[in-house]
Amino acid sequence: MPIAKVHRISAAAPDDVSGIETAIAERKIDPKGVIAILGKTEGNGLVNDFARGYAAFALTLLFQRHLARDDAAKICLVMSGGTEGGMAPHWTIFERQEGGATGRPLLAFGRAHTPALPPEHLGRLAQVDMVAAAVRAAMTEADIDDAADVHFVQVKCPLLTVRRIGDAVQRGARVATRDTLKSMGLSRAASALGVAIALGELDHSALTEAQIGNDWTAFSGCASCSAGIELLGHEVVVLGMSPRWGGTLAIDHAVMVDAIDIEPVREALARLGFPAAGQLTPAQRRRLVATLSKAEASHDGRIRGCRHTMLDDSDISSTRHARAFVCGALAGLIGHAEIYVSGGAEHQGPSGGGPVALIVDRGG
Repeated sequence: MPIAKVHRISAAAPDDVSGIETAIAERKIDPKGVIAILGKTEGNGLVNDFARGYAAFALTLLFQRHLARDDAAKICLVMSGGTEGGMAPHWTIFERQEGGATGRPLLAFGRAHTPALPPEHLGRLAQVDMVAAAVRAAMTEADIDDAADVHFVQVKCPLLTVRRIGDAVQRGARVATRDTLKSMGLSRAASALGVAIALGELDHSALTEAQIGNDWTAFSGCASCSAGIELLGHEVVVLGMSPRWGGTLAIDHAVMVDAIDIEPVREALARLGFPAAGQLTPAQRRRLVATLSKAEASHDGRIRGCRHTMLDDSDISSTRHARAFVCGALAGLIGHAEIYVSGGAEHQGPSGGGPVALIVDRGG
């Protein structure tokens, strides 16, 4: 039976894989068991954020030193650019080992890769369907039968560049947008709706293409989608609970209704055995292995009735403001800022809010 292990390792730069290398050398991580790495890298998180590709390249070279090239290529490398404010750059490594199951639900995870997405399908129902199929495949790999046992789905999705748009036009195809920055939001939006369809949160027959990136009442409470220039297809990682996994880790999630809404997060911590009030103690922080979340500026330009200017700032993308804001709100509860906060939460939780997943060590 599989055992889930999760490692959170600090990074000094987008190419700093020394902490992972040390953990491998000390046999704390078996590279053969690594299925995915989520990285928070310091970049702008926008179309031209090449720090994500730089980080993925450094990780690929690292694992090619320990694995056959094909095996290294199977690892999902989900790089999320932007560590604004006090957010700390770091890696979250998901490792699968073999052992014995306990018979009680414990952390389980699976992954899936999709083929390259034709540029004309980005932001459209074809992308929704592609991601939904990948989520189901990852659930199967994770041995999770019930969508209710899924707590977080991380999707790395592509974006449009001028060249990709040109290739589509030359073939006589029509893309959803010629704005490369807007394509990031559309890709995240379609991917999130794909997660919602796969988990039964939305009815596929009732979904229309016009809703993608427009109807904020349609969303997934488990989706986290990040767009990047460094890939053409999708990399999907499903995290949930399964009685057919062993170990000591568990996961739960909450959905923030706005950027200040930490109370559902506190309630999720309580369900995982943490106190219902106050900041976590140092011992409790050590047991909180990873915090994964989404952030975005609310589309109505307000937070609890007060005006915000994130959407009006022409100098700094609203996704950068939102990441810093939500990281600060969560850090005040958790007690540190080594938190995976991904910006741009289109259809990932309600407008202005987003999912938060918590992985804890129950210590047996």
